Amino acid sequence: MAKVSAVQRDLKRRRLVAKYASKREVLKAITQDKNASQEERFNATLQLAQLPKNSAKIRLRNRCALTGRPRGYHRKFKLSRNLVRELGSRGQLPGLTKSSW
Repeated sequence: MAKVSAVQRDLKRRRLVAKYASKREVLKAITQDKNASQEERFNATLQLAQLPKNSAKIRLRNRCALTGRPRGYHRKFKLSRNLVRELGSRGQLPGLTKSSW
């Protein structure tokens, strides 16, 4: 089980990313637009820098939905490898069959 503070920090970051996503997208489009004047692009860069660091999508970390474990994450199930194996063996994950040979 991951520390509660780490899970809460990640949830806070997810809220910030959602809040600033549209503003960040517009500013990034201006900075990458070659037709915009150099001054506009520079001002957009400054405004991007003023946004909270934790509002950047790159700062998100995939974590297990049940335990908060940050490593061994399966995107399809949003669970860690340990829980995928355990729940899959019990037959509690739809679309997952245990193989044996």
